[in-house]
Amino acid sequence: MTTDIANHEQFETWNGDEGRHWARWQPRYDAMLEPLTAPLLDAASLAPGDRVLDIGCGCGATTRAAARAAGGEALGVDLSAPMLERAALLAAEEGVRNARFLRADAQTYAFPPASHDALVSRLGMHVFADPPAAFGNLAAALRPGARLAFLSWQHPRHSEFARVPARALRGTEPSGEGQAFSLSDPRRVRALLAGAGFTGVMVEAVEVSLRVGNTPLDAVEFMTGTGALRTALASADRPARERARQVLTEALGPYASPDGVRLGAALWLTTARRAG
Repeated sequence: MTTDIANHEQFETWNGDEGRHWARWQPRYDAMLEPLTAPLLDAASLAPGDRVLDIGCGCGATTRAAARAAGGEALGVDLSAPMLERAALLAAEEGVRNARFLRADAQTYAFPPASHDALVSRLGMHVFADPPAAFGNLAAALRPGARLAFLSWQHPRHSEFARVPARALRGTEPSGEGQAFSLSDPRRVRALLAGAGFTGVMVEAVEVSLRVGNTPLDAVEFMTGTGALRTALASADRPARERARQVLTEALGPYASPDGVRLGAALWLTTARRAG
């Protein structure tokens, strides 16, 4: 792994409890986010033999899917050792021999110039400490004319996935602050990509239904083990945590069905080409 880490906060997060939670619950996360994979890879227009770069690959679901779709080497890049360990194990178990994984900060890693034909990312492009530098570094790793496709969150007020827990626990709309929503403004995304040397930038809305649990209680146990909900409850005493879990369980009740608990999610799908 390169030692040149620009985003130390994200490095600590994804090599700590957060990364271990995602690795432990990999099948559940992959099932929840599966509706995002096909739109992402379709937008990337992968061609036979394409060399694909997958940024923020986590446990490697999109890397393996890209490797199967293109047939060329798919390189998944992430900061998280626990998640990449899981990614490599799954690729070996599934016989996806053209998927490879690299633990590195994609903002600073010295990729061979013009070494990839496409770049994809499922919710992994918002984590950079210096977005202009990161997008510039990634552009240099792509050949002229290479395709880029990535998904990022819209403002959380547009997603039940974020809005329902926020209303239940705080009684307010989610603010949209924080790094997870740093690419929620299409104008900023277009400016970043233009500054990095991309052309033909398109930002389209995508809405999906994410299955977060079998029952409301099951969903709460899963959702409070990670991310903002885990952080919000970490400092509370046990009675307060239990009350919060009960309130959230009740809030998720209307979203339960025989197919499980589903919450709507609103994202941006951004596509572009490397200039040249």
